[in-house]
Amino acid sequence: MIALGKSEKESLKKSSSAKDWKKWASNNSALIAFVALFLIAVVLQGNTFLSVNNILNILRNNSVIGIIALGMTLIIITGGIDLSVGSQLAFIGIVIITVFNSTQSIFLTIVVGIGAAVVLGLLTGLLIARFKIPPFIATLGSMTIYRSVAQFFLNGGGLMATGEKNKLYLAISNTDLFGIIPMPIVIWLLCVIIVLLIMQHTAIGRHIYAVGSNEKATLLSSINVVKVKCFAYTASAVLVLIATVVETSRLGSINSASSGSKYEMDAIAAAVIGGTSMSGGKGKIAFTVLGTLTLGIINNMMNLLGVNSFLVGAVKGAIIIVAVLMQMILNKER
Repeated sequence: MIALGKSEKESLKKSSSAKDWKKWASNNSALIAFVALFLIAVVLQGNTFLSVNNILNILRNNSVIGIIALGMTLIIITGGIDLSVGSQLAFIGIVIITVFNSTQSIFLTIVVGIGAAVVLGLLTGLLIARFKIPPFIATLGSMTIYRSVAQFFLNGGGLMATGEKNKLYLAISNTDLFGIIPMPIVIWLLCVIIVLLIMQHTAIGRHIYAVGSNEKATLLSSINVVKVKCFAYTASAVLVLIATVVETSRLGSINSASSGSKYEMDAIAAAVIGGTSMSGGKGKIAFTVLGTLTLGIINNMMNLLGVNSFLVGAVKGAIIIVAVLMQMILNKER
C-alpha cells in the first residue's frame, strides 16, 4: 500500500467535499432557488411580501398551475411532455359547465368531467405509447384540436355557470377552510399528498421512474410500458380536471380563447425548476411544488415592484433555460 502524505489527504478531503456539495446542489436545486428568491423578496418587500394575505394570495393564485404541474411531472419523468394541458382545461371546462347548467348536479358534473378527462388522457397515452408518435407532436396536435373545438362550440366566447345551485358550485373555490385557508390551497395540498403516495409507495410509481430511466430495460423486465405511459397521461388529465373545477368555480365561467392559455408552459417551468429532468427518470413531486412557488414568488414580486407585466414571460423563459443549463452542468460534473 502507498501511504498518503498529509497534504494529499487534505486534498482528497477537499475534493470529496466539493463533490458532495455539487451532488447536494444538483439534488436540491429547487430548494436553493426557492430559498434564494424568498430571501430576495423579503429584502426588497419584507413587510408587504410576508403579510398573511399576500402569502395566501400567492398560494391561491398558483394552485391551478400547481395541480397541473403535478401531472406534468409524472409525464416528464416518463420521458414525455404534454403541450395540451392548457387547451384540455378549456375543453373540459366547457364540458363540465354545460353539464352543470343542464343538470344543476355537482356530482354528475364531476362524474362526466372524470369520464372526459380519462378519455382524453388515454387517447394521448395510446398515441404516444402504442402508435409511437413523439410526445411533442402528439400533444401539439391535440392542443390545437381541443382549443379549436372549444372555440367552435362557444364561437370564441365564454360560458358562465348559471342556475339555482350556481352559488353552491362557486362555493367550491370561494370558501375558506376554518375561515382562513382558501379551498384552492386545500385542494392543491390534497392532490400533492395523493400523487406523493402514488409515486413513493406504489408499483406504478416505481414503474414511471423506470420507464423514464431506461424504457428498453423496463420493457425487458416484463413491465407494460404502454400501461405505464397511459396511466401517466390519464392521471395528468384527471389533475387537469381538478384544476378546471377549481378555476371555473372560482371565476364562475370558462373562456374558450383565453382559459388555460400558456398553462402548459407554466406547468413545465414548475417541473423543470423543481429539478425534474427533461430526459426522464428523475423528478420529485415535493420539488415541483417548490418550483410552482418559485414562479409564484417571481410573479408576486414583479407585481409589487411595478414591473411591466409583459416582461413576466421573458423572466420565466430565462429561468427555464438557466434551470436546465444548471442541471446539465451539475450532472456532467458528477
